[in-house]
Amino acid sequence: MAGSTIKILSIVLFLVLISQGYSQCSLKDLTVNQFPTRNKVQGKQEWSVTINNKCPCVQKNVILNCKGFQSVESIKPSLLKVLHNICLVNSGQAIYGIPIKFRYASDQPFPLNPISSEISCS
Repeated sequence: MAGSTIKILSIVLFLVLISQGYSQCSLKDLTVNQFPTRNKVQGKQEWSVTINNKCPCVQKNVILNCKGFQSVESIKPSLLKVLHNICLVNSGQAIYGIPIKFRYASDQPFPLNPISSEISCS
């Protein structure tokens, strides 16, 4: 009887630890990777951007620091909407599973760092 109680408690503890690990998502789970393409747009280097969410939960209303961001290449506002010094990613919709991709053209890459998001675990 004591052996089965210990097994049950061990299983419950294990499940609690696993579920807590899944809820430990943060901005660090959002990755923004950039690399230069082979293209030039109006004489400027084109940059390809991929935003991934490595968290097992969705992240929505993702905001990037876009201070000084400029591009001679247009970007669909549904992918990246520039609002002064911040950018809204994916129209605020959830990022989960499928990465967000876009391209921009500028002399230098911009440090598009995540500054906030809403994490939702179900």
